[in-house]
Amino acid sequence: MATDVLIEQLLRVPEDSGTSTIATLDGLLDDSTIEASAAPKSVAEAARLVGLTAHTLRYYEHEGLVRPARNSSGYREYSAFDLRRLVFLTRMRVSGMTMHDLKRYIALVEQGDPTISERRTIMLEQRERIRRQLRGLELALETTEYKIHVYGGTPDAS
Repeated sequence: MATDVLIEQLLRVPEDSGTSTIATLDGLLDDSTIEASAAPKSVAEAARLVGLTAHTLRYYEHEGLVRPARNSSGYREYSAFDLRRLVFLTRMRVSGMTMHDLKRYIALVEQGDPTISERRTIMLEQRERIRRQLRGLELALETTEYKIHVYGGTPDAS
């Protein structure tokens, strides 16, 4: 499936749609599924597709997290590989991963398979941070529901 279709599917699919997020991510982040014939995207197209600003894309490039090619006019061209990496980066930033950790992780990715163990450790640590965030958000939701109840409202059944 085309990278832009996978990205749009991943970013817009509600949880109850029956579409597996893991399957979509697998298709999106598996480098072997990258379509060689896909036309590269401009900064504006790439930014729109992944939901970032052009400024953020340039910042990620400056930080060495993504390295888009340049066309003969010197404009950035984001390949399917670049777009897929941007999806990963945006999800990790949303989850609170620091730029320092992202740079470390991407540097390890670029070193290849010998770093898989260290990358796995980074992802395990990130998973624990996300779980703590989720627990905190669940407590915040429960506290909000309690206050709604105290003020005579009915807590949301979902």
